[in-house]
Amino acid sequence: MGAIYKQLTLEEREKIYTLKEQGLSFRSIGQIMGRSHRTVAREFRRNRYVGQEYIPCKAQEISMKRSAKQRTKAPLKNPEVFLYVRRSLREEGWSPELIAGRLPIDINGQTIVHETIYQYIYGKGKRYHLQEYLTRSHKKRRIKTGRLVHKSQSRIPNAIMIDKRPTKTNNRSQAGHFETDLMEGPCGTRTALSVSIERKSRYSVIAKVGNKKSKTVQKVLQNTLKPLQSLSKSVKPIVRSVTSDNGLENTRHTETSDELKINWYFCNPYHSWEKGSVENRIGVIRRFIPKGTPLHIYKDKEIQNLENKLNSRPMKCLNFQTPEEVFMKEVNRYKFKHYQKSKWGTSK
Repeated sequence: MGAIYKQLTLEEREKIYTLKEQGLSFRSIGQIMGRSHRTVAREFRRNRYVGQEYIPCKAQEISMKRSAKQRTKAPLKNPEVFLYVRRSLREEGWSPELIAGRLPIDINGQTIVHETIYQYIYGKGKRYHLQEYLTRSHKKRRIKTGRLVHKSQSRIPNAIMIDKRPTKTNNRSQAGHFETDLMEGPCGTRTALSVSIERKSRYSVIAKVGNKKSKTVQKVLQNTLKPLQSLSKSVKPIVRSVTSDNGLENTRHTETSDELKINWYFCNPYHSWEKGSVENRIGVIRRFIPKGTPLHIYKDKEIQNLENKLNSRPMKCLNFQTPEEVFMKEVNRYKFKHYQKSKWGTSK
């Protein structure tokens, strides 16, 4: 018997059948054929239909069907799916849920469960260090823990708290409501990133700020949101509100509210999850700009390329559409609605 196991051929199956018909034992057949007697016994047990005798041609058919099923139906044993998963993890930085959702769109007829990808990453695929390409890059899978509840008063003057934010904003049924936050660099550095995200479409706007002073941050925010207002080309702009935390960079929020004619809402102190969309977006940005990396080394063009990459990345919460696709649909719907209203005095 060779050192490397090989599947039985049709000729071998016919020989096994002939020897068995002569009354030889599995062990004797194995010795004659140079195969393990266990291989011969397993062949008779597995490759025949229930209640029927062993037939070599039928056994060959059963074996080939089983082999094809194992190679094409098991998700990561299919070379096309495996290469798609690995490429999406390494090159696109997609999460397993994104990969599982987008796979049927990109490769017709192929599906996979995101849990299968996680099990491979933290199982047999661990030697390839694929966990490094996940959002948090944890070496082991972690269990989520509860949040510490702590409330106090906002230190921002004229702050309108998130409790007074309209229902349409909270349930994401209306476009134009943004969340914003700063992504800071290493301790002691001045440069930061202003990150804003539209709640319904998850469309992101990212810009570099030279320092974290309120005047600078608010000016950059105004410059990033104004172009979005011009997209609607109607009397009433699509940008409707901004939600932020209680950082000191937002103390001059009224200037932005007056300039853009929008409402500004503040999360409760220590409740960062109340602006979870922008927190999640910053977590994704950290995959491309890790913590501890000075932000001043990135050029504006590189930041713009990163923004484009995130906006052209499909998301599970958007039924695997991209934020740019959803946002432009909202903008076009908004323009048409206000065009009807201005022309006919009514909107449908």
